[in-house]
Amino acid sequence: MTGREDGADLAPLPGETPIVVLVNPQLADNIGMVARAMANGGLFHLRLVAPRDGWPQARAFRTASGSQRILEACTLHDTVADAVADCHRVFATCPRPRYVITRVFNARAAAEEFHVVNNNGLRAAVLFGPERAGLTADDLAHADTLVRYPLNPKHNSLNLAQAVMILSYEWWMAAEATPPRQFQTHRTAPATKGQLDNFMGHLIEELDACGFLRNAPKRPGMVRNLRHWFERGEITEQELNTMHGVVSELSRGRMRHGRPEAKAEEDE
Repeated sequence: MTGREDGADLAPLPGETPIVVLVNPQLADNIGMVARAMANGGLFHLRLVAPRDGWPQARAFRTASGSQRILEACTLHDTVADAVADCHRVFATCPRPRYVITRVFNARAAAEEFHVVNNNGLRAAVLFGPERAGLTADDLAHADTLVRYPLNPKHNSLNLAQAVMILSYEWWMAAEATPPRQFQTHRTAPATKGQLDNFMGHLIEELDACGFLRNAPKRPGMVRNLRHWFERGEITEQELNTMHGVVSELSRGRMRHGRPEAKAEEDE
C-alpha cells in the first residue's frame, strides 16, 4: 500500500473477497472506523443499507484514518435484499440466535468458510446490524449462516467497528503465512549446539582453573545446572561471542589481580 495525503492506495485483493454490509448504521464515526478495520484485514468491499443520516458523511471520512478508498468505493442500498442480491452466501452476526434452525459459526470458522466460498469463485457477504439493536429477524432471514463471537458472557457487547475488526482479522489470518511463533535475532542467528558446547568447554575450563568447581562430588551437578541454564533459551551467536569475551576477561583479571589462596579461603 502506498501512502497518500487522502489515504492509503487501497484496492480489492484479486478474486472474490468478503463483502461487509452495514444495515442501518447510525453514526458516521462508526462507518469510518469500520472502513479502517476492513483495511487492516485486507477487506475492501463495503455496502451500506439505509444509513440513518444519509450518505456520504464527511465525519466518516475523517475517522477512516487512511482507509478513505473503501468509503469512496462503497455502495448504497435501500434494503438488505438489494445489498445481497448478487451474493451466493450471506452470513449475519448475531449475539444470541434464537428460534432459528441454521448453521452458527464462530468468527474463525466463518473466516475459513469465506475462503472456501471465495476460492470457488462465489460471492459472500456478512451483515452487521445497527449499533443499538443489532439485526432484526427480517434481516436475519436473508442469511444462510449466523456468526457468533463467544466472548465473556458477563460482558459480550461490541461496538460496530470491533465486530468488523474481529472478522477481518480472522479472515486475514486464515491465509497469513507468518509463523505463529518465531525468534527474532536481528543481524545474528541462533547458536548451534556445537557452538554452545564450545562455549561450555571454555566456561568450565575457567571455572575449574579458578576453583569454583573444586567440590568433586558436586561438580557434575553444577556443570549440568550451568548447561541447563544456557540451554533454556535460544541463545544467539552474538550472545555466545559476548559470553566468551566475558569469561576471557574474568580469567585475565583473575590472573592480573589474583589473591593468595589463604586470603581467598578466609574470605569464603
